[in-house]
Amino acid sequence: MRIVNNLLGGLFSLTLLTSCSQQAEKQVAQAPIVPMENFFKNPENSYFVLSPSGDQIAFTKPFNKRMNVFVTRMGSGDTLRLTSNTDRDIAGYFWKTDSMIVYLKDKGGDENFHLFGVNVNTGKQQDFTPFNKVGVQIVDDLEDNPNEMLIGLNKENPELFDVYRINLKTGVLKMEAKNPGGVLNWVTDHNGSVRVAVQSDGVNTVLLYRDGVKDPFKQVLRTSFKESINPLFFTFDNKYLYVSSTLNRDKAAIVKFDIANGKEMEVLFTHPEVDAEMLSYSRKRKVLTTIYYTTSKSEMKFLDKETEDIYKKLTQLLGSKYEIYITGHNVNEDKFLVRTMSDRSLGTSYFYDLKEDKLTKIAERAPWLKEEEMCEMKPISFTSSDGITIHGYLTLPVGLPAKNLPVIVNPHGGPWARDEWGWNPEVQFLANRGYAVLQLNFRGSTGYGKKFWELGFKQWGKTMQNDITDGVQWLIKEGIADPKRVGIYGGSYGGYATLAGVTFTPDLYACGVDYVGVSNLFTFMKTVPPYWKPFMEMMFEMVGDPVKDSLMLHDASPVFHVDKIKVPLFIAQGANDPRVNKAESDQIVEALKKRGVKVAYMVKEDEGHGFQNEENQFDFYGAMERFLATHLGGRITPEKK
Repeated sequence: MRIVNNLLGGLFSLTLLTSCSQQAEKQVAQAPIVPMENFFKNPENSYFVLSPSGDQIAFTKPFNKRMNVFVTRMGSGDTLRLTSNTDRDIAGYFWKTDSMIVYLKDKGGDENFHLFGVNVNTGKQQDFTPFNKVGVQIVDDLEDNPNEMLIGLNKENPELFDVYRINLKTGVLKMEAKNPGGVLNWVTDHNGSVRVAVQSDGVNTVLLYRDGVKDPFKQVLRTSFKESINPLFFTFDNKYLYVSSTLNRDKAAIVKFDIANGKEMEVLFTHPEVDAEMLSYSRKRKVLTTIYYTTSKSEMKFLDKETEDIYKKLTQLLGSKYEIYITGHNVNEDKFLVRTMSDRSLGTSYFYDLKEDKLTKIAERAPWLKEEEMCEMKPISFTSSDGITIHGYLTLPVGLPAKNLPVIVNPHGGPWARDEWGWNPEVQFLANRGYAVLQLNFRGSTGYGKKFWELGFKQWGKTMQNDITDGVQWLIKEGIADPKRVGIYGGSYGGYATLAGVTFTPDLYACGVDYVGVSNLFTFMKTVPPYWKPFMEMMFEMVGDPVKDSLMLHDASPVFHVDKIKVPLFIAQGANDPRVNKAESDQIVEALKKRGVKVAYMVKEDEGHGFQNEENQFDFYGAMERFLATHLGGRITPEKK
């Protein structure tokens, strides 16, 4: 096995690891076993949203085990349930007006979301998009237009989303913009007019613009997909755009962009180490407020003193122990919803009245979880065997010395995503069972710039996997990991990394848990959802071309190398998964069983890409808990008497 050259990547990581060990050694006793259900059951109340006037708060809470929408009027104490879905949780919702809430829901995890509306006063509901195998996207909620919205529908072509104007009183749909092919994103100005489109031919990104809704779209900029101009929103005079740009730079910057001429005008913010992610503004005051980016934790750069003063006030009231987020406000921007969160807490929601300078607690997300029994998520970094700095997070069990521990390596999905610091129920659950949990932002992860992202191209099962292997070797070298008790668990791409880990480094892991993961890169490419088809050429360049790179994809597909797998596996799959088809799990389970390798297989008929329904999550995590305890020796929930 390969040994990491520079095992801690500098003094910061050395100091961090030492403090982790010293802190763990100070613990007197291991935290009590928290029931598995406490980590994964539905919260008592969640996703609070303030009505436009600020007089009502909507939120979701369980009804017959499904998260439904409820409403309460400020100061009344009365609560009204608006929805009664029993098959599937509400996927997302928002206030359209003070008397209407719209929400999204799919069927069995198929991701063909429908748009529903419910009248707050009468309870009357309507499915605005009652079409079979058609998905909906929100293009613009048209905040100033109480009766209409702009939505995207792939009604005419399953691969393309056209823009429709929908009348919420009559349900009538009118096409607003026809997709000419390959348009992945539509952008409206502050008047609700569709003015910009982002188009892809698979390997090139084209920025389309029109001056008015009656004008034709014209091409203003064409770049490789490796260089992105991601439109955020128009300037307040509707002449220019604010964008996130990697044009001629490595790290994404927030830029003011001359859309008519396809040129950058002004760089508002860039960070030397990570991408700038998002820009916020005040609709009422027409000022830019905040830029967001993520280093080891979430960061904010304030552009507006009034917004900064509000956050300073909230920090005074709530303390600096938690991350604080303003999650919503009313139209007048004088009433706010606030949420706290940390690595050891789902946090608490509050209502803040700016005029009265009064903060009112609304609800804790999970009051049954005690912070002192949860574990700290520590940022870490090390240098890979080929000299690349890899960042990630290490969570150690409470009350145990950081030495010779059973370990769960937990690669993230995507893979074009990243792990972040904060509450993670899976990580806390595993750490409570006595496992050290290692999360790595291996090459190909996003957030660290264009070059780091491109290092992952065509590296499934290769250097991307090597980074994960190097992380395990780092833990072993430092004495944190028991080399005989290392398991790997992940979902989606993390499920693929799990299969690749037990296949290509068979002596490194004692067991693996693959959750909706890819096993065969050829069949994966053939069964993606139809709306992924416009950028398949880009997928070929990032993952591999099934024709030109057939040998490489064969070498990287675990299903063709099951003869190397010798440790127990647990595989879980949703039958309706539109992203990673059930056949991905079926074929490797069948191949393993033919070889006599022990494999447990769980399929849920009412789920898609990951399990959403509470009872299915309980089944999955309960089975995983028992599987890991059997093969790694971690703790397990005591049987109920």
